Amino acid sequence: MKKIVKDVLLILIGSFIFAIGVNYFAIPNRLSEGGVIGITIVTYYLFEWSPGLVNFVLNSVLVALGYKFFDKRVIIYTIIAIIFSSFFLHFTVDWGEEINGDTLLAALFAGLAVGTGLGLIFRTGGTSGGSAILARLANQLLGWSIGKGMLIIDILVIAGSAFIIGQEKAMYTLVAVYMGAKVIDVIVEGANERTAVTIISNYPDEVLDAVTTKMARGITVLEGKGGYTKTEREILYLVINKHEIVSFRKIIMRIDPNAYVTVHGVQEIFKKGYKGR
Repeated sequence: MKKIVKDVLLILIGSFIFAIGVNYFAIPNRLSEGGVIGITIVTYYLFEWSPGLVNFVLNSVLVALGYKFFDKRVIIYTIIAIIFSSFFLHFTVDWGEEINGDTLLAALFAGLAVGTGLGLIFRTGGTSGGSAILARLANQLLGWSIGKGMLIIDILVIAGSAFIIGQEKAMYTLVAVYMGAKVIDVIVEGANERTAVTIISNYPDEVLDAVTTKMARGITVLEGKGGYTKTEREILYLVINKHEIVSFRKIIMRIDPNAYVTVHGVQEIFKKGYKGR
């Protein structure tokens, strides 16, 4: 129950920040957005329809069409996000003012706010509906990051909105969307960003002991053989936080400066009970 309350609170906060990004920064500076919210903004420019109402109607239709692709919790969280975001979009209309002569600044802050809001919603496991549903499908089926999936979808919508807001504003909108996509990835994936390290050393026992004692990290020991020399040796493998790379490098350089080390990013870790640090 505590987890559910926390998730709903994050969705509430994320929905409000998202609405601020749209109504306080994007619309007053005649910028657009990608996905469904981009269509919502364009209809506001053309017909002055309520962004909240249009957002609710369009996203409700997409959720009804795509509900079978997600589990029950994702759908429930998505419905909550649509309700909250639509309410705040309606409530915060006309809050912002044009940032005279600095559309780039408006675009950056629009992207920051929208990305932060959506990132908090995605962090709970839900979506904001619309292109987010398509982005999550791309994440599950194609392995794309959520930000990348939304970016591709958003570019298509922005290309169409250029006929309404003009080419220059459309280019500024691309800046906002790109900024938002990066912020989403940082919030959804960056907080748990992990780095995998593979070590081939002449002193595997010393490296293992130093890492487990000084870094409090577990290491997997693999049996390997040199392709050319046919020499059998132990290969060490571990996953650490990205900020621990500096400490790890010092350990390796002290024990074996000639060690062969590869480092690469980890997209996601699946292990029951694993939380890392």
